[in-house]
Amino acid sequence: MTYKRPAAILFDLDGTLADTAIDLGGALNCLLKEEGQASVPYTRIRPVASHGARGLIQLGFGIDKNHHQFESYRLRFLNHYEHLFCDRTVLFDGVDQLLNQLTAKGIKWGIVTNKPMRFTDRLVPKLGFTTEPGTVVSGDTVGVAKPDPKPMYHAAAELGVNPEDCWYVGDAERDIEAGRAAGMTTVLANYGYISEDDTPDTWGAVFTIDTPDQLIELIPDA
Repeated sequence: MTYKRPAAILFDLDGTLADTAIDLGGALNCLLKEEGQASVPYTRIRPVASHGARGLIQLGFGIDKNHHQFESYRLRFLNHYEHLFCDRTVLFDGVDQLLNQLTAKGIKWGIVTNKPMRFTDRLVPKLGFTTEPGTVVSGDTVGVAKPDPKPMYHAAAELGVNPEDCWYVGDAERDIEAGRAAGMTTVLANYGYISEDDTPDTWGAVFTIDTPDQLIELIPDA
């Protein structure tokens, strides 16, 4: 099957455009320290970073969202992250160059993330994008988050393109699920936060890239 040139490409943020795992892990370890527990090494944090507060709290404390202490830990985690969210976070190598190439080709780009607006709206301007995103949709922008396709539809509308004319790039199962549900061509960012327990081969992505620059090679000529 051949795929037509996209009018726009949308990206997940954490683990796809930006390496946020160190700062997310820092917030978790601050919380663990307050509770008198041992810190978690980065090698264990990185694979679950895309799962946000829920995944990290489960990693650090061994509890899920149904535990009576979960919500208290989640709020405290976010308060710690408030002070760390752009401390050591950087774009992945090659991301800015990729986005410049897309812009040069006349392809619009934007961000659809599950990160709350309170962080996204302040982090994105600090990441140093040479070309600014045409839209930024956070986890609470439209009241629901991925894997629901509503954020995807909203981003496409903001860019003035049809969802089926968009590609979506992400590193988590919910990213591929949301993109597919919205009728977008999906691309798995295999360099992102994927754990040994994940089964990305079953997620149904159309394409897989191991580095950001490989995305350009997939785009058909005009």
